[in-house]
Amino acid sequence: MFQGNMPQLMAAYNQWQNQQMYAAAATLSDAERKADRGAFFKSIHSTLNHLVWGDLMWLSRFTGETLISSPPGVDVYADFAELHAARMALDARIMAWANGLDAAWLNEPVTWTSKVYGFTQTIPRWVQVQHFFNHQTHHRGQVSTLLMQQGIDVGVTDLPLLPMLND
Repeated sequence: MFQGNMPQLMAAYNQWQNQQMYAAAATLSDAERKADRGAFFKSIHSTLNHLVWGDLMWLSRFTGETLISSPPGVDVYADFAELHAARMALDARIMAWANGLDAAWLNEPVTWTSKVYGFTQTIPRWVQVQHFFNHQTHHRGQVSTLLMQQGIDVGVTDLPLLPMLND
């Protein structure tokens, strides 16, 4: 049975859901993945790219490393196989990062500026970490809808059914 903390649980859930999402998306042709479907990021491919971009941006904030330099809204990877490989490597990195977090770091207040929305605020890091995972869930929901419109079901998405919780 899982004995970790909330970030570890969410990192495991994120990895599980991304595996399902990419397996479902892989059943489409490249043209179908890249077709403008009227979503915020237009296509399945670009929405998956945004998730990689966003995760790298947030991890940069959390770790102090520069992990991404491309602007928002630009596909980081044009090739789906490269995007998929990057996603899997990134999920492993997120798991390792989450395993190193402690309550003191999570509760530490941090001041940050949103370049997208143009505000500055001071909040505990755990709020940012929760947003990090919530952002992923939000956009995976969009991809799930786009896939369902193509007749592709991504499978179970309920957190309590995360396999590691039921081992």
